[in-house]
Amino acid sequence: MNVSVFGLGYVGCVSAASFAADGHHVVGVDVNPDKVAAVNAGRSPIVEPGLEEQLAEVVGDGRLRATTDTAEAIAATDVSLLCVGTPSRKNGSLDLSYLERVATQIGAEIAKKPTYHVVVVRSTVLPGTTHEVVIPALERASGKKYGNGFGVSVNPEFLREGTALKDFRKPPLTLVGHNHAADASGTIALYQAIDAPLISTSIRVAEMIKYTSNTWHALKVCFANEIGNVCKRLGVDSHEVMDVFCRDDKLNLSPYYLKPGFAFGGSCLPKDVRALQYRAKEIDVDLPVISSILTSNRLQIEHALTEVLETGKKRVGLLGFSFKAGTDDLRESPLVILAEALLGKGCSLKIYDRNVSIARLVGANKAYIEEQIPHLSSLLCDTIDEVIDGSDVIVIGNKSSEFTPALERTRPEQIVIDLVRLPVPGALLQAEYRGICW
Repeated sequence: MNVSVFGLGYVGCVSAASFAADGHHVVGVDVNPDKVAAVNAGRSPIVEPGLEEQLAEVVGDGRLRATTDTAEAIAATDVSLLCVGTPSRKNGSLDLSYLERVATQIGAEIAKKPTYHVVVVRSTVLPGTTHEVVIPALERASGKKYGNGFGVSVNPEFLREGTALKDFRKPPLTLVGHNHAADASGTIALYQAIDAPLISTSIRVAEMIKYTSNTWHALKVCFANEIGNVCKRLGVDSHEVMDVFCRDDKLNLSPYYLKPGFAFGGSCLPKDVRALQYRAKEIDVDLPVISSILTSNRLQIEHALTEVLETGKKRVGLLGFSFKAGTDDLRESPLVILAEALLGKGCSLKIYDRNVSIARLVGANKAYIEEQIPHLSSLLCDTIDEVIDGSDVIVIGNKSSEFTPALERTRPEQIVIDLVRLPVPGALLQAEYRGICW
């Protein structure tokens, strides 16, 4: 393909050299003439192992050249990658001036082209940036409409300094965000030589993935360091602890707990987090990340409460009461906390949970139910239909398999608030559907 790469910094240089190595014809563009001269001489303007050798090879073979001339680059290519910087301002917001400027310059040249041109946002930008900054700048400057005279896609990079060439060649995935198939095909064609899963998604999801990934990586570093600080004070080998921890890819390093939804509860997680916090205080170790966990969990319960109260309706039904489907465990169940808060706000409640109803009669939780929450126990219903028939708002609290078909019996005037992302029956659901964080 004929590709132009705007911005010959870290991401741009690595991308340009790698695409050229895969046989594409690449034009690198930068406002800095020194960077352009370095690339044209086969020298790397940045320090990255192996990059200079690769640049020398592809420039020597005529597959990569650099210029300061936007018009020349757009005229010679069909796809343009935006790899310009989006630095932080003092308040943490992104400075998008470079991105908007280059989009404007490209748009002015697209105005002169009779053929469809695809602009690929590779710079790291927050959700909404492509639709609110890049596309409007291209439309203003080109006089053409997005999806007609030009296309746009988002292609985040996952390159680490020091291993960027290897990361480009073997990424965890190739991500392309788009709204039109023609835009996706032009971007996907760049990666035919890359052996990695290809994920095609919307522009906004693609924009958010990079921030989700980097924030998760930052969180992991801080979490490991806090565990390490505790371990050192307790005379425990922190590296052995984390080595064993990372061998669990069923729960620890897995998608299992990474599904947006409601708060955690039960007999283990809250208790163990509190115990670790207390022990850290005893040995004078600050744990700012770990100490924020229970606070964040409480805020999710408050968020659910707000979602219900903002409906303005007072008759509320809870489907699910234990902290997890398939159990009768009510200890520190966030649904119990939510139910008590709703009662305190003057709501009337109907609650259904098959396992809790059984436990009320014979289970290990019988004493807990009778002694700790007798006022809530009296609100338990024997059937799901009792809850649906007598409620204006229905809250889905866990993933019990009997709840999905039950939603088909809801009424148009009802509101369903889903805390767990049930597989909703689509057209069969008559009530208004709302997810707690989707």
